[in-house]
Amino acid sequence: MLDSIRKNGVTLALFAAVTTGVTAVINTVTKPTIEHQTALQQKALLDQVLPPEVYDNAIQRECYVVTDSALGNAKPHRLYLARMQQKPVAVAIETTAPDGYAGEIQILVGANFNGHVYGSRVVEHHETPGLGDKIELRISDWINSFNGKQVTGADDRRFAVKKDGGDFDQFTGATITPRAVVNAVKRTTLYAETLPTRLTSLPDCGESNE
Repeated sequence: MLDSIRKNGVTLALFAAVTTGVTAVINTVTKPTIEHQTALQQKALLDQVLPPEVYDNAIQRECYVVTDSALGNAKPHRLYLARMQQKPVAVAIETTAPDGYAGEIQILVGANFNGHVYGSRVVEHHETPGLGDKIELRISDWINSFNGKQVTGADDRRFAVKKDGGDFDQFTGATITPRAVVNAVKRTTLYAETLPTRLTSLPDCGESNE
């Protein structure tokens, strides 16, 4: 009986060791491919909010961390700096609309330092399917309404949904969601205008993870 238990124990131990080894090898082999695919997806998203022709640097390598209430909460948000001939010209910033109908809405906004919005994309939300989810590009092209828009200041009344006297459509049966996104894009664009004098002091994404 004891010999049988020992043999079974050894067999299980060997199986566990082999399985662990195989898993480690697979992770090592596939990690570069996964990282490459992730980088491609990230670049594709950045290109949707910042046209590639407005910058000539490796934007993914210029990732910084910003924390400001203008971005919806006190959490760190990533900022990608776009340069043209080494001069900072625009940013793509992760931001949060804290007042969505079903909770926070995570957004990526591309803007220059003069209030011009290049584009925006909702990257995460929990809004009601068939109503609030029209903020997603795969559901509706509403999010493209921000492309090329100009924010002229905090009191720019055009940067609001039409129900509030602004230029942006609301959704039938769902005003809270688009209102939250419009306000977040507006706040983030205004925040981008304050960045030029502070860019050299921002921690990069690598430093923030140490």
